[in-house]
Amino acid sequence: METTDQIKNEQQHSQTGPQAVPAPVDTACVERIEATIERADQLLDKAQQQETTCAVSVVLPVYNERETLQQVVQRVLRLPIHKEVLIVDDGSTDGTSKIADQLAEIPEVQVIHHATNRGKGAALRTALGITRGDVVIIQDADLEYDPADIVMLTQPILANRCDVVYGSRYLAPVQRDGWLHRSGNRLLTALSNLFTGQQLTDMETCYKAIRRSVLLNLPLQQNRFGIEPELTAKLSWRGKKIYEMPISYKSRGYAEGKKIGLRDALETLWCIIRYGMINT
Repeated sequence: METTDQIKNEQQHSQTGPQAVPAPVDTACVERIEATIERADQLLDKAQQQETTCAVSVVLPVYNERETLQQVVQRVLRLPIHKEVLIVDDGSTDGTSKIADQLAEIPEVQVIHHATNRGKGAALRTALGITRGDVVIIQDADLEYDPADIVMLTQPILANRCDVVYGSRYLAPVQRDGWLHRSGNRLLTALSNLFTGQQLTDMETCYKAIRRSVLLNLPLQQNRFGIEPELTAKLSWRGKKIYEMPISYKSRGYAEGKKIGLRDALETLWCIIRYGMINT
């Protein structure tokens, strides 16, 4: 006869049933799942990278340009390229700051404010810290330079044919600046060429398109218009050939807001000599 303990053991066994045996792991299936997850992560990283980069960063240093700022930004935004617009309000006092903030509501536009007027070179250095484009180009906000030329100037760099392109006002068939300004510019350019070994016709041009990776490696120092010869000299010291393309240009007078003067010309002369003689 079965004892009471035997009966209890049989009842417990019948209630719990046999112990479950783990199914064998399908390693091939696990590897496929891991590969799928890894591929998904790669696609996500690529999508995020595309969202944080663009082809061209257009840097606009502005100081008291309320009459033209909105128009120049609108013309840049119409260009058929993937771009961003970085406005650096350099201590404006005429209402330019308010217009810049309104433009910043456009997704492609960012605005940085300087508390005081620090100069074009300082504005460029400020903008470089947040640029995302493969190419950086400087656009004056006074409409002396036509934004339509930006596509032409940046295309050779985007096509990996070169790293630097300057837009020359003096390669164009029609030149619309005064004799005195043109003569002074050519003299400064010739002196710059003497130090750098370049063969430029317009070192002082605003339109300088430069590959961002190259530009970020230049230890720029100048705050005002001395940035033009400094850029040219430091690119030359690093073995960069500077190419030129003709651009359209419509000069404005001092009554219309032109800001460069004798002080800036003397500063440019000093910077040509300083950076041309010493590799910094």
